[in-house]
Amino acid sequence: MTTYIAWEKDGFVLRSATFEDLEPYYEQNYNPLDSDLVRMTGCKDSFTRQEVAAFFKKSIESDERYLFLLIAPDKSIVGECVVSEIDPVLRSAHFRIAILQDAYRARGLGTWAVQSVCSFVFDTLKMHRLELNVFSYNTQAQRVYEKSGFRTEGIRRDAIMFNGKYADDILMAILEDEWSLIN
Repeated sequence: MTTYIAWEKDGFVLRSATFEDLEPYYEQNYNPLDSDLVRMTGCKDSFTRQEVAAFFKKSIESDERYLFLLIAPDKSIVGECVVSEIDPVLRSAHFRIAILQDAYRARGLGTWAVQSVCSFVFDTLKMHRLELNVFSYNTQAQRVYEKSGFRTEGIRRDAIMFNGKYADDILMAILEDEWSLIN
């Protein structure tokens, strides 16, 4: 990513990641990783510093991916948003968000971050479609996405398993004309 982007709200900043963020990002969020985050995102329960560094390098250097970090007023990194799988021909991309620390969940930050990134995706990148996946038991995230204009497009029934129980993987998306209607 070559362009630095930032949004601010109530002392929080959502901005492009830099290589200088790697160490605090890892130490503050992956050492250890929040167990509820693992359940909500389906990621593995631990990552090495090298894995996180490789993710950072790929995200920062690629023109097909954007990594944004959510910074709290105390300057700690408490969340991330990723726009990936950018297809310039179809004008589509994939989105994911994680509020990495429990203390910052259910405070409206996710909604603000989703809407900020949607604005970037549709107004700056000129994408036609933005899609995401959310697990059926993550009802809080589903509400955030719906509030931001995403619609359910499909359900992969019993597609994931957590603690021995199956759950659905829900595909949601928003199109550029839907975004323009709510903004």
